[in-house]
Amino acid sequence: MVGEAMKSAIEETFALHCKAHALTPEREYMFAKPRKWRFDFAFPEQKIAVECEGGVFTNGRHTRGSGFVKDAEKYNMAAALGWFVFRFDGGAVKRGEAIDFMLKVLNP
Repeated sequence: MVGEAMKSAIEETFALHCKAHALTPEREYMFAKPRKWRFDFAFPEQKIAVECEGGVFTNGRHTRGSGFVKDAEKYNMAAALGWFVFRFDGGAVKRGEAIDFMLKVLNP
């Protein structure tokens, strides 16, 4: 539960950063049916996605064996479907590095 709360806080921070820069990504965007895989944030027209990875240093879901394997499967399928997926840990989101990077990607 703590990991989900942390992830939600990280996602909310990124969402606020997007709003401050007039970016309007779709949240929880389902990109691969029937698997029902979702991206935290997506810009579908550009096929660009953002994943906010919580629990990186606390043995969270994304760093444990089964979670890592499932993430690899998801991200490999995304790549096969032509998506660019950018992954950021909570620190990068909080420091503003994630939004700065995404602004460069979206507005080269």
